Amino acid sequence: MTQTETTDRVRTALATADWRRETFDLFRRVRATPEPEAAHTLWREGRDAMFAGHPASPLLPEDAEGFTSLPFPAYDPAWRFHARIEEAEPKVLDVETGTDGIVHFDRLGVVQVPGVGSLDVWKHGGYAGGLFVPVKDASAGKPGGTYGGGRYLIDTIKGSDLGDADGELVLDFNFAYNPSCAYDPAWACPLAPPGNTLPVAVPVGERYGS
Repeated sequence: MTQTETTDRVRTALATADWRRETFDLFRRVRATPEPEAAHTLWREGRDAMFAGHPASPLLPEDAEGFTSLPFPAYDPAWRFHARIEEAEPKVLDVETGTDGIVHFDRLGVVQVPGVGSLDVWKHGGYAGGLFVPVKDASAGKPGGTYGGGRYLIDTIKGSDLGDADGELVLDFNFAYNPSCAYDPAWACPLAPPGNTLPVAVPVGERYGS
């Protein structure tokens, strides 16, 4: 490996670490904001700023040019839920990625979302632990809909976490966001498995495409 290659790897690793720090801090400020719509505005503005100017932004150069904001509809409080994790049969999910090797998850349980469906809650099997709740809705892959591989509601290992209330997870679909691989194919992200696929369209959260 040349000195230039080593320097590039170090620069990329440091930028990614800083992206994680900023994401953790952004969600910390979101959780500290008591009014959900105001918290959502704070989060959107912070995420737009990171996409526009951070060196680890997943936007490709051609997409970064002229970028102003990510596509989101207006906040809808009807899509915010508190849900208790219920017992479910054990399952494992092993996801092969190009960047992190095989990422292992164990099903921790399931949450029931009224009028929406059920979602598996996964525990990250790596040394950092954490919860992971992806979601793929009925508009995935359709024009004006959501990313075909699904979005993330919770990924605590990367900082995206709205917390819990009295032992129940806060699931706010307005905060559903696209994984980095939706913007840059160099990323390989765990996508929503069948237990995280909903039969209904979710009209809030980050959209995909035009």
